Amino acid sequence: MSDDTPLGLMFALLVLLIILSAFFSSSETGMMSINRYRLKHQANTGHKSAKRVLRMLSRPDRLIGVILIGNNFVNNLAASIGTIIAIHFFGDVSGPAISTAILTLIVLIFAEVTPKTMAALRPEKIAFPASLILEPLLRVLYPLVWLVNGISNGLLRLAGIREIDGSAAHLTRDELRTVVHEAGTMIPRRHQTMLLSILDLENVTVNDIMVPRHEVVGLNLEDDLDALLSEIRTSQHTRVPVYKGDINNIIGILHLRNAARIMSQPNVSKASIVQEAREPYFVPESTPLHTQLLNFQQQKRRIGIVVDEYGDVQGLVTLEDILEEIVGEFTTDIADTHQEIHQQDDGSYIIDGTANIREINKVLGWQFPTSGPKTLNGLILEYLESFPDAPASLEIGPVRLEILEIRENLITSTRCWQTQRRTTRAGDARQ
Repeated sequence: MSDDTPLGLMFALLVLLIILSAFFSSSETGMMSINRYRLKHQANTGHKSAKRVLRMLSRPDRLIGVILIGNNFVNNLAASIGTIIAIHFFGDVSGPAISTAILTLIVLIFAEVTPKTMAALRPEKIAFPASLILEPLLRVLYPLVWLVNGISNGLLRLAGIREIDGSAAHLTRDELRTVVHEAGTMIPRRHQTMLLSILDLENVTVNDIMVPRHEVVGLNLEDDLDALLSEIRTSQHTRVPVYKGDINNIIGILHLRNAARIMSQPNVSKASIVQEAREPYFVPESTPLHTQLLNFQQQKRRIGIVVDEYGDVQGLVTLEDILEEIVGEFTTDIADTHQEIHQQDDGSYIIDGTANIREINKVLGWQFPTSGPKTLNGLILEYLESFPDAPASLEIGPVRLEILEIRENLITSTRCWQTQRRTTRAGDARQ
């Protein structure tokens, strides 16, 4: 640029270059800050700008290359023009220093901080219109971009970085959990709970939710026929196991809809009950719930007999049990679904020792540990580290437990209520 160039034109060109610098700076931040998953959703619905941005983000090295080439070019040109203007006013000695100080402040405020902050807050409003300019600019500057990227990618390979495809980003399970938590009002609270419960299915096994063997209601073929028919008539369950003598000797699963057909026959016998029972379906106790849910679907089953590594029956699990882990209880009446938990007028709860720890946590919102014993009786014995000779009390976290009844080496009844005290172990238990 010659010395005869009007100052007005140089000032106008300097302002234009600062605006272009702000454009490239905001474009870089907007493109990199945009929500990729929202962008993919918009692209799938046919949004043209979203498709264009997603296409450019598939090769971030090229996108960053064209932006930085443009940004560095306009910044260097602006510095040169600023120096010429400063020399005109302040002379050859102090002009360059003054130009550097003033232009640095101007570029920092108007071409860096302000546009980048705006782009970070409103990435879509910046990225979508910017892509209209950046995409054709990439085509024009492609040879230069290719050269710069070739050198840059070579240096990255020396550093051990070989993946430059920006379309392969995936959320981990923990990241997806965070997304659900951060969704706020965009996802209803109940839906958030259901989504998080689905993510937790692989961390919960069949053994955690099964009905323990001592609570299994079944038909013992060694009972009298009249007793069997009475149990069928009064059963509250849709399907019941049929066994002979011992629960470990399960013969089949009887659907009470088929039992109704048996009851209508003139000559009912134990053999007809066995004939209508379906072959039992056995489930290992360590099976994760998400696997068992798929197994139920593939096997066309709704109930499974849970067995340990030795083949002994530990309990049973139903499809309904797994679904309740996702959607919650199918009824809001605790008295109907949790016979082991009884709320008292003073706010405390009388809980049976056989109550499942996870059920207590779900119903009462407590945080009893679930990695060890499965029942309240087992949890108390673990904390006391010995069987109490008489009723005792202890605290587990913020919950006070008072043993009310002990029968046949089993804690059968406990009063529980929340306190503000910290967790104590067996040494702090008071007898």
